[in-house]
Amino acid sequence: MEAQIKEYAKRLKLSWIPLNYKTIKAATHEEYLLKLFEYEIQQREERKINLLLQPATLPKVPGKPFEWEDIQMVPGLNKEYVLQGEFIVKQENLIFYGGVGTGKTFLSTLIALNAIQKQGKRVKFFTAAALVNALLEANEKGLLGRFFKQIEKLDLLIIDELGYIPLHKQGAELLFQIISMCYETRSLIVTTNLQFGQWNHVFGDPILTEAVIDRLIHHSHLLFFNGDSRRLRDSILHSK
Repeated sequence: MEAQIKEYAKRLKLSWIPLNYKTIKAATHEEYLLKLFEYEIQQREERKINLLLQPATLPKVPGKPFEWEDIQMVPGLNKEYVLQGEFIVKQENLIFYGGVGTGKTFLSTLIALNAIQKQGKRVKFFTAAALVNALLEANEKGLLGRFFKQIEKLDLLIIDELGYIPLHKQGAELLFQIISMCYETRSLIVTTNLQFGQWNHVFGDPILTEAVIDRLIHHSHLLFFNGDSRRLRDSILHSK
């Protein structure tokens, strides 16, 4: 009988049940069946989240829980709006501007985790440099179309650290294609340490820079991150 249970569970794709059905305690058949279903649904949800987390390539979240007080000074921040993913549903963008270490990458990661775990959204995280390198490599191998299709499947694309490294002409043009592709079809989070007026140093062409900014700021929320570097502050505290 146990062999039959395993076989039927395999055919029905109920992999958790053969391993755990003996551990369930219940007073009635109905309660037992209900618990069995609840555990299987929980397992499926966890598998689904893991399948979304793996390709998202999110940065590692520090062990210390994020303290919302650290970013309460960010003007215009609506915690519920960004964490509940309303901006993703509306296909709007978030642009985080501020100095190094002020929480831009961390907040992006936190939003991404919520989007995956709470809304089942498809997310991908890149630094700007890594995204451009991936685009150049795909273009060189003739796989640019496949790369674009992967981006088209996303609900949210995060481009981190835009402005840290100037882009050469082809890389800037490919990044523009990605931003144009996402325009009004999926959400972007862009973090940068540069004001818009300085973006020409990154893209190297005033017309291209203007086109990038025009697509990004339409349907966007611009948030300013003030204060000292969180990493520097934590380092000072740990050294005491």
